[in-house]
Amino acid sequence: MIPLIYYLIVALILFGIGIYGLSVKRNAMRLLFSIEMLMNGANLNILAFARYLYVPGIQGQPIILFSITIAAVEAAVALAIVIVVSRTCETVDFHELKRLKG
Repeated sequence: MIPLIYYLIVALILFGIGIYGLSVKRNAMRLLFSIEMLMNGANLNILAFARYLYVPGIQGQPIILFSITIAAVEAAVALAIVIVVSRTCETVDFHELKRLKG
C-alpha cells in the first residue's frame, strides 16, 4: 500500500505547476492547462484523504466525479471561447486582448 505522503507530494507538484503556469504564462491555452493542473492536484488530495481517512458515510469518489465533470465542461467552454477570440483577434495572448475593453 502506498503511503499517504506520496499522494500528497504528487498533488503538491501538480498544484505548484498550476500556480507557476497561472502566474508566468500569458498564452490562453497554457492558462487553461494550468487551471486543469490545479484542479487535478486538488482532486488527488481529496481522493487520497478519502481513502486514508475513512469516515463512514463520507466518500470522496462522488465529489471527484462531480469535479471532473465540471472541469470538462469548463475546459470545453473556455476552449470554444479561445478559438473564437483567436479567429477574430489573431492572438491568444491575454495582454494583447486588453484592447478589447472598449
